[in-house]
Amino acid sequence: MTPLRRLLAGAALGAVTVLAAACSEPAASDTATSDTGSGSGDTITVYTSEPQAKIDALTAAFTEETGIAVEVFRAGTGDLNARIASERATGSVAADVLLAADAPTFEGYKKDGLLLQYTPAEAGALNPDVVDPDGYYVGTRIIPTVIAYNTNDVTDPPTSWQDLTDPEYSERIVLPNPDVSGAAAYNVAVWSTTPGLGEPWIEALAGNRPVVAESNGPVAQAVAAGTQPVGIVVDYLVRELSAKGSPIALSYPTDGVPYVSQPAGIFSDSAQPEAAKKFVDFLIGRRGQELAVSQDYLPVRADVGTPDGAPALEDLELLTPDLEEITAVQPEAVRAFNALVG
Repeated sequence: MTPLRRLLAGAALGAVTVLAAACSEPAASDTATSDTGSGSGDTITVYTSEPQAKIDALTAAFTEETGIAVEVFRAGTGDLNARIASERATGSVAADVLLAADAPTFEGYKKDGLLLQYTPAEAGALNPDVVDPDGYYVGTRIIPTVIAYNTNDVTDPPTSWQDLTDPEYSERIVLPNPDVSGAAAYNVAVWSTTPGLGEPWIEALAGNRPVVAESNGPVAQAVAAGTQPVGIVVDYLVRELSAKGSPIALSYPTDGVPYVSQPAGIFSDSAQPEAAKKFVDFLIGRRGQELAVSQDYLPVRADVGTPDGAPALEDLELLTPDLEEITAVQPEAVRAFNALVG
């Protein structure tokens, strides 16, 4: 039995849970609904983990273009999965579209027959890595996970995942909870299967006793405030806080950058499949992608530019693992990670 599996059976390193009021990715109990009016008579329901202000702007632009109203239920990916499971147990899923963080969630729903097969009209313009070859879901933005640091506290910032195992970062790192954040859960699976990282790296990281925050939003806030000088977090939050004057910067790890593509898929139970298809088309169309760039996301197509201060995708060492493998190992990888990190 490996050290990781022995630790799964019992001991876990303690960690302090950090909560912050400002949170771009919702905590377990942080849910919200919104409604955008329409003159067409059509209304779709979207389940999403998108930050509230971003999804509000997105649905408003979609309604302006199509006349289709959008009702939104927003929660962390873990809560969304629990809600969907509960609805399936008692009938059918109440939403038309799922827009959430990680592809493995969609792979699971695809295998369960929960998604409608649909290839958006402009799928050929997209980065092929974000398009499900079977046509059940499509990525809508590239969201890398990076190393953030407080520029007041860190003068020689870490530039790789391996750097974070150095004893100088003991009790100085904060990261999101993979039970809440879909991106964090995906990252754990990717780290677990990446040569040069894997179990030894996770154990070494756990040895530095990182603090576990509820989600990516509190991680970024903790680094910006200097509560924890180093964080593992999605890149767009760092750009947003830096633009507002916070002493925070980022490194794209030289030993590989995991990313989620915030896929969108249509539920097979959708009562409005044609309207739902229009929503997916909008997300990956030029206007939807230009809006994504204006919201500090890296786009999934090459003809809409990139956010100010963001690198070109070809300049990053993106980790694009086999999704079937990641989907298979993710639950166990998250359990093992939680047992180690706390």
